[in-house]
Amino acid sequence: MRVAVTRRTPRRAVRVASRAARASFAIFAAIGDARIERLHSRRARAERCRRLLAEVADVHDLHIAIEGALPTTASVIASNHVSYLDPIAIGGRLECTTLAKREVASWPVIGQAAGLMGAIFVDRSSTHSRAAALLAAIRALREGVSVLNFPEGTTTDGERVMPFAAGIFGAARIAGVPVVPLAIRYGTPKAAWTGGETFLPHYARTAARATLSVHLRFGEAIDSHAHVSAVALAGAARRAVIDLLRFEPEDPHEPRIRAVVPASRPDPVLPAAERQLHVA
Repeated sequence: MRVAVTRRTPRRAVRVASRAARASFAIFAAIGDARIERLHSRRARAERCRRLLAEVADVHDLHIAIEGALPTTASVIASNHVSYLDPIAIGGRLECTTLAKREVASWPVIGQAAGLMGAIFVDRSSTHSRAAALLAAIRALREGVSVLNFPEGTTTDGERVMPFAAGIFGAARIAGVPVVPLAIRYGTPKAAWTGGETFLPHYARTAARATLSVHLRFGEAIDSHAHVSAVALAGAARRAVIDLLRFEPEDPHEPRIRAVVPASRPDPVLPAAERQLHVA
């Protein structure tokens, strides 16, 4: 048994290194293209982002199955949140801009690419930052670009849907666009990125897999003005996502007008104690 593990581990390590290198090359190329082309319009940045994320998904051999109709007009895409792979799987199939937490902007290479591709960064602990992000989302929607949001505010294990923050739903009402609920599931519970686990160890295990299946299930668009408030719209979107995931809600919906900020990860990349990376 020990010999089998020894033989398999180098192959998995090579796979991780190869995928990381190919993904990095794609990201650097996209950064160069964005600077040369000077992508000023949000639509142009969204299209370049879609092509990049589709390439990154292919590099990691994500087998993405889509059920339901993708939106054909600018919409708020409200999805449950399981992993950093979520925007890759979704954004590679759909032109959109993404609301991302402020910490992503500081990630090496990834943060720079996300900013050039039109990501909207938000510090959820800052009222000013949340307001600025929502204004940027409204401008994108009015320019015809869909906005992807994970209104739970943090990742889960995929077996529950946390309450939805109401902010992005107010933006949908102001911009006069529909909300499209989206449920994302992975072929393994190990894809979930939760708790205090840092990025690189989880990425190494994920990238070591030969393939990873992802199921995107789009629901019917919800008229943002069919509900009396952003809070009510948030509740309707959450119920729709729960229905799409085909499991019962654990408790009544209690939408958050203000996002509850989860505990910060100790380091989004790799803590000092884990500088030596091992692929199991």
